[in-house]
Amino acid sequence: MAFLKFKRTPNNELEAGGRSLSDTAAEKEEVSCVNCHRSYPKDVLENTLYCCPHCGYHFPLSARERIRLVADRHSFQELFDNIVSKDPLAFPGYNKKLEKANTGAGENEAVVCGTCSIGGISCCLFVMEGKFMMGSMGAAVGERLTLLFEYATDHHLPVVGFTVSGGARMQEGLFSLMQMAKVSGAVMRHSQAGLLYMPVLTGPTLGGVTASFAMEGDIILAEPGAIVGFAGARVIEQTTRKSLPKGFQTAEFLLEHGFVDAIVERKAQRQRIARLLYIHSGRVVE
Repeated sequence: MAFLKFKRTPNNELEAGGRSLSDTAAEKEEVSCVNCHRSYPKDVLENTLYCCPHCGYHFPLSARERIRLVADRHSFQELFDNIVSKDPLAFPGYNKKLEKANTGAGENEAVVCGTCSIGGISCCLFVMEGKFMMGSMGAAVGERLTLLFEYATDHHLPVVGFTVSGGARMQEGLFSLMQMAKVSGAVMRHSQAGLLYMPVLTGPTLGGVTASFAMEGDIILAEPGAIVGFAGARVIEQTTRKSLPKGFQTAEFLLEHGFVDAIVERKAQRQRIARLLYIHSGRVVE
């Protein structure tokens, strides 16, 4: 995953400290784009929704920033935030990692779930938090997502989700891997009820998240340049001993090969999602 590089700060603060882009940028005068290496004042990036004005690179956002971006004002109501990770395998150092992630990300888990309205249409929303252990999926993440899809099924609501994840959480072993099947089952029951599920893939979305609910949507959207895949490109090359095509695992590559339905720039996401929700609701689109 590409992270920001701040002037006078050699370390990767976003990954290590887990702070949101806006919080970190507030401490520095300028932010440098990792794609074109141009620097911009924070207020310039705020006006572009944290997209590079020169090359269009989409900077990482925290879960709360994405919620503010897509949900109607004051409409988001959080659900299942009392479900948090434990240490079922007594994995060395895991509890300390959880404490650090909690403090750094400002969240108690790697996904935020709730209900909201988007363009006046009620829906369930989940947003993964990449600063909490790289958005990895453990038992608590799987349980929150399963309960959200079950809530949406019971209340006849569509689900919109933003994914960012390194995959299954290794510290929970099989407890983590089994979440793939559990969440997928809830997605299937939601689909069988005739309800819409629309994931938005942001970079990176990898591993068990890609192999389960991230790619199970009725309409799959992606941000420009998002990296989406199962194994990393370097692992694939080393295993197969073959060179990968240019742009492999980018959202653009996936669109070309039929794995996503559309690439939507951040500034257009709320309007596009609202329109799709509106169409699926059966209302007449003018």
